Amino acid sequence: MGWETLDLTHAPTEGPVAFGDDLSATTLFGAYRHGLFPFPADTEERKIVSEFTYEADVAAGRIAVLAGSADPYAVAWCSPDPRPVIRVDQARIQRSLRRQLRNKVEWTTTLDVCFDRVVQHCRVGREPRWLTDRLVSALRELHAAGHAHSVEVWEGDELVGGTFGVRVGGVFSADSQFALRSGAAKVAVACLVRRVAESGGVAVDVQHDGDHAKLIGAVAVPRTEYLALLRRHADDHCAMPADPLPARSLAA
Repeated sequence: MGWETLDLTHAPTEGPVAFGDDLSATTLFGAYRHGLFPFPADTEERKIVSEFTYEADVAAGRIAVLAGSADPYAVAWCSPDPRPVIRVDQARIQRSLRRQLRNKVEWTTTLDVCFDRVVQHCRVGREPRWLTDRLVSALRELHAAGHAHSVEVWEGDELVGGTFGVRVGGVFSADSQFALRSGAAKVAVACLVRRVAESGGVAVDVQHDGDHAKLIGAVAVPRTEYLALLRRHADDHCAMPADPLPARSLAA
């Protein structure tokens, strides 16, 4: 089964909608194009837990198993319903975040300056450790191919926060964020939304609901609406601006 034949009409609204073991860059990018993102198992025990938890749904056909999977429970593929999405033309930074931004005189943001460092910071202290070595390797390939990007937040010369994810045409799917200073992850997401908007993109998908996304205008949209948005803008191509941006300018 390929992603194009995966029917999500009756798929679960939470948790996995498919299992499989292929984490190649090609498969990974195909998943994002079809509204899915991976959650690999970092231990054998987690695979066993997934099999035990979801075997009835797999048997009933509610959760698909990708063809050719020798170790199917190695990767859970998710597509939440609803999906928290920031439409860039409706993004509004709330007052509390604007106040924070105005005080960040020494903070600047950049694009794709140190993708690997951002990903590695996002791995630190995260349990379960879904950013496995195989997934990181595939993400590096997508970055080299121009599909995966990072936004960095700097305090002077020190990296203090960031976010990364995968862009499919006019839609950016943000995978994870980190902060070494209070508010740095929010600044990274706000900067990402600005850069996507300035490149002609239409939306930033934040995958999971969270306070930092709500501060920038994330709203829950039905999965069908998100998938339609992806299809409509899958072939939009425009590079995001790469110039450094003062964090304070995001409060304007």
